[in-house]
Amino acid sequence: MEIQAFGVEEWLNVWENDAVYDIAGSSIASMTLEEILNLDPAGKDALLAELLQKKMNYGWIEGSPEFKEEVAKLYQTVKSSQILQTNGATGANFLALYALIERGDHVVSLYPTYQQLYDIPRSFGAEVSLWKIHEEDKWLPSLDELRQLVRPDTKMICINNANNPTGAIMDRSFLEGIVEVAREVGAYILSDEVYKPLEDGLDVPAIVDIYEKGISTNSLSKTYSVPGVRVGWVVANDEVTELFRKYRDYTMICAGVFDDFITTHVLKHKEAVLKRNQTIVSENLAIVKDWVAKEPRVSLVFPRHVSTSFIKLDIPEEIEAFCIRLLKEKGVLLVPGNRFDMPGYARLGYCTHTEMLKKGLEGLSDFLRQFDTPNP
Repeated sequence: MEIQAFGVEEWLNVWENDAVYDIAGSSIASMTLEEILNLDPAGKDALLAELLQKKMNYGWIEGSPEFKEEVAKLYQTVKSSQILQTNGATGANFLALYALIERGDHVVSLYPTYQQLYDIPRSFGAEVSLWKIHEEDKWLPSLDELRQLVRPDTKMICINNANNPTGAIMDRSFLEGIVEVAREVGAYILSDEVYKPLEDGLDVPAIVDIYEKGISTNSLSKTYSVPGVRVGWVVANDEVTELFRKYRDYTMICAGVFDDFITTHVLKHKEAVLKRNQTIVSENLAIVKDWVAKEPRVSLVFPRHVSTSFIKLDIPEEIEAFCIRLLKEKGVLLVPGNRFDMPGYARLGYCTHTEMLKKGLEGLSDFLRQFDTPNP
């Protein structure tokens, strides 16, 4: 089986630990374990006591009943039987593709997006048609182009909503348009939904809630600020979930007793987490908007309170070489856009801790001044 190197992960594996100012990530500022325990200050001692009594066995294979109960609350029409715990959303996406995609299948994938969604199907021998996003349309793709790409034998449409790296959001109306196209040919829709938009008034349903062949994946890593537990989930109809169970036995046993326990605690207190994160996203996005307005070499289609953004850089240098020099000389880490097959751009993870963001942007602006023409 041949597969392309995972561009973003390869970049971060090499350079992430060298960063002084890491503004490359797409999670909302990660919580400490103390912050997690203090989501319920009155119950902290009882929680620790319960944790200390946990037996370090395999635990619940599919995720504990408490975990499934909390996940089900995130959806409108989902029962616990439809939920399987995975190793992050990465594991959830892989499980869905592993179980459903075979050599000779036809898959349509949003592009660029999280690389799993198009390169894993290719590695399985599927034919993949790329459904391209357009900057002039606020990084959304065209439904008319989707209709041209879909065929009578299309097996699956893969999307990432909100999109990584751009932060673009497909709202209910747009998603219903995708469902209409998929339903005509009986295609599944796999939707990676790790980036929950935190802007009030947006109607962005999970695909599993609006389409009988919709498959939703999610995790604690982005919107919920706990990537360290490596817990995700996949949700589909009962028939598809039963199929996933068979394939899941070949990819993992359990996510771990400790991870399940912490994940369940975070989800029980999700309102407090989301309130914290709405504040971070709102304040940091205001900082970025002010910075872009003052920075002549940067433009940006601003995300809708989603924790990733994709800046365009007006520089006379290849983007990866620029990002390496920026890191080595200023300690500032971005993800170069060529890692998403988009040279000239970079992923800016603006939802890091606010002081980190401010210092990173200051270093980036200072570095960009080398390209300015001196006044005569």
